[in-house]
Amino acid sequence: MKVAVAKYTVDAPDDFAAFAGKQARWLDEARQQGAQMAVLPEYLSLELGAMFDAHTRGDLHASLAALQAWHGHWLDLFSRLARERHMHVVAGTFLLDLGRGRYRNRSYTFAPDGSHVWQDKLRLTGFEKSAGVIEPGDELKVFETGPVRSAVAVCYDSEFPLPVRAQCEAGARLLVVPSCTDTEAGATRVRVGCLARALENRCFVAQSVTAGHAPWSPALDVNTGEAALIAPMDVGLPHDGMIVQTRGDQHWAVATLDFAALEASRAQAQVANDRDWASQYFPSVARAKVVRAQAA
Repeated sequence: MKVAVAKYTVDAPDDFAAFAGKQARWLDEARQQGAQMAVLPEYLSLELGAMFDAHTRGDLHASLAALQAWHGHWLDLFSRLARERHMHVVAGTFLLDLGRGRYRNRSYTFAPDGSHVWQDKLRLTGFEKSAGVIEPGDELKVFETGPVRSAVAVCYDSEFPLPVRAQCEAGARLLVVPSCTDTEAGATRVRVGCLARALENRCFVAQSVTAGHAPWSPALDVNTGEAALIAPMDVGLPHDGMIVQTRGDQHWAVATLDFAALEASRAQAQVANDRDWASQYFPSVARAKVVRAQAA
């Protein structure tokens, strides 16, 4: 399966038509490189905030409220784009009001037939908590995406091993990580999380990122990081886990992920973190004990 992950440059579209045209151009670029799945970044929907007046787009609460009128158009757009290009499209995330003025950071995955599934972000960053109106999701999912079972861990969620482990135990072999980070430290945390999840679970990881500056947006103001496709570090796979990543102004990192080779690597593995996972659960390590040195 050939997968493309975006280093998505945030712009300021004048209207929804301009935004839609940009999505079509970006997905066309990925498709021209042979991608069967394209992964866009977290907070993609917030780029639509540029359509609003200066007061609304500069106020996170006001922009989230105004954004809701475009949710149906968002679903229609990506359903059509996925269907026309006959590809799976992970459309970043949309901050969705579930009816109580509380927003879920929701990642939609669209299939080549135009249907969609979704995964909410489960853990909130300090920024999201301080916003006061964003709430975590409460359900963990795994999806059938063509020949492979996949799962989504939105940005910060990739830094927590147990939910991802549950997704992989349910058969996921591709972890999709739409991300958005504004500091080098944040970008490093997500990248380390992606590498660790690949190592622990013997799975591929597809991480997308936002890029550029959007001074008009309180959420998309500064963006950093590189998009990457990541593998476990073992025999027959990249020694550093990096299959491919973006560089400079490159829009997409694209590579074919060989899931048959991934499964075959179990037989010749130098280590078997995925199979040895349960060995952590034995009584003597359930609780650590404080031991004090005794005098000689």
